[in-house]
Amino acid sequence: MSGRIDGEGLTLRRATAGDIPFMLELAGHEDVEPFMAAVSAKDEEALREELRRAEEEPEHYGRFIVEVAGERAGVMAFGVRNRRSRIAHLYALMLRPEYRGRGLADEAARALVRHLVFDLGYHRLELECYGFNERAIRHAERVGYVREGVRRKAYWRHGAWADGVLFGLLREDLEE
Repeated sequence: MSGRIDGEGLTLRRATAGDIPFMLELAGHEDVEPFMAAVSAKDEEALREELRRAEEEPEHYGRFIVEVAGERAGVMAFGVRNRRSRIAHLYALMLRPEYRGRGLADEAARALVRHLVFDLGYHRLELECYGFNERAIRHAERVGYVREGVRRKAYWRHGAWADGVLFGLLREDLEE
C-alpha cells in the first residue's frame, strides 16, 4: 500500500516517527489546541503508539502529513470504527495557521476521502467536531459531509459543556 496520496497542490504521506516533533508542536499551537479533542494523542508515547498501529494495519489506521511544496503544512488521521460495515472515523485535522485560507484543508480531506473510499473500500466515513468550531463545521460541509446530528452538551471543554456535531459521508455521496 502506497504511503502517498496526491491532491491538487499537495501531497499526503504517512507520518513517521520523524514527524512526531512537528505533530506535537502543531497540536499544542495556541490557534489549534482549543479545537482538538481533549482525548487526542498529545504526547510522544501516544503518537508512537498510533504510528505503530498504523504500520501494522495500514488499511485500518493512519496519520498523514499534509505537505505543500515539500513543506509540512498539517496533519490528518483516520481509524476504523466498524470493520464489518466498513466505517472509518476521521480526526485530528490540523493545519498550520499560515496555510489556512487557501482551500488546502478541503483538498487534503477530499484526497483522503477518495483514498479511504475508493482505494481501501470504506463505505461510510464519520467525523465529529465541537459545536463551537464553526470553521470545522463549514469545512466538513464543503468537503461533502452531511450533518447527521448533535450530541448536546456532550464534552467538557474549556470550562463549559460543548456540543459534538456529527457528520457522515457515504460512498454513494461520492458516486453521484
